[in-house]
Amino acid sequence: MEAKAQARFIRISPRKARAVVDLIRRKDIDEALSILRYTPNRAARIVAKVVGSAASNAENNHELRRHRLYVDQVFVDEGPVFKRVRPRARGRRYLIRKPTSHITVVVRERGEG
Repeated sequence: MEAKAQARFIRISPRKARAVVDLIRRKDIDEALSILRYTPNRAARIVAKVVGSAASNAENNHELRRHRLYVDQVFVDEGPVFKRVRPRARGRRYLIRKPTSHITVVVRERGEG
């Protein structure tokens, strides 16, 4: 049995978020949250919320035991890119891209296939 949580349209670059989620893949829930607590990236706080949500979903919706949960899958997909324009010299424009991310965390209970 597995539980899942998603955070969509998060205003952080997928590349920056992937650097954080690579730290917690295949770790126990408490260990993953400890790693995220002391990781000095902005994405760490966002990912920690999603991991906590997935753990809560597992406990409340699927009646899994928290002390046996681990992060089975975690991945970051690209969301839509907001585009903004800045004026530049000689009437030109400069396009500013504001990327978004979709963060997905799947937790599973240890001891099953």
